[in-house]
Order: sequence, then structure tokens, then C-alpha cells
Amino acid sequence: KKVIDGDTIEVENKNQKIKIRLIGINTPELNDNRKEVQCFAEKAKNFLKQLIENTYVRLEIDQSQNNQDKYGRLLRYVIDSENNDVGLILIQNGYAYEYTYKIPHKKSNIYKQAQQYAQENNIGLWGNDECRM
Repeated sequence: KKVIDGDTIEVENKNQKIKIRLIGINTPELNDNRKEVQCFAEKAKNFLKQLIENTYVRLEIDQSQNNQDKYGRLLRYVIDSENNDVGLILIQNGYAYEYTYKIPHKKSNIYKQAQQYAQENNIGLWGNDECRM
């Protein structure tokens, strides 16, 4: 339904709007009133919009993680209509980095490998001309 920032979306299910926080990734902050908009935040949001806004997605639970975060957002992997892991795509393209909160998630190794690839190849956030994390 709507992309809020690079790692948070809003979906509609049975006429109910639900906020989803993508498991296992983090992107630069865009909507945190306590901080300035971080470098690459807008680019991450726009890339995610291109991937999934106004399309159907499937949400996948990770039993190792909580159901919700402290803000009440559901924690889920987001899978696009072609069965691609959206979080992994964001990392591979340098718009996000792997993020483990307390307990490693089931895709942490794959996500870390994708981040290493992006870093080694100076993709996105890791680019020579872009911000450094």
C-alpha cells in the first residue's frame, strides 16, 4: 500500500492497514524526529517504492523473532510477487545493511554475505562517493 521508509511499509489486508518492519535489515533514518535525515535515507525509500509500492507482497514470519517491535509494527520478511526476498534485494543493492536485534534471524548469514558483497564492490551506501556507515 505505502512505503514509509527504507525498512518500513504499510500493507492493507482485508481493509485493515498494518505497519510492517522488515526483519534483518536497517536503512538510514528518514522519519526519526530525534535525528536529522541520514545520508541515503531518501534513496533507500525510493528504491523500495520502485520494488513493491502498490503491488502484492507476501509476509513471512521468523519464529526466532518477536511478532512486533516496540512501536507496534509487525516484524516480517517481505516477499515480492516474483518470490524475491525484498530485504535481501535492498542489501544486495546497497540500500540497507544486515541488522540483528538481540537474537540472530534465520536469514542473517545470507544477509551478511550480501552486505559483504555490496561493501567489497562499493555499491550504494558503500560506494566511494556515498556516505560511509
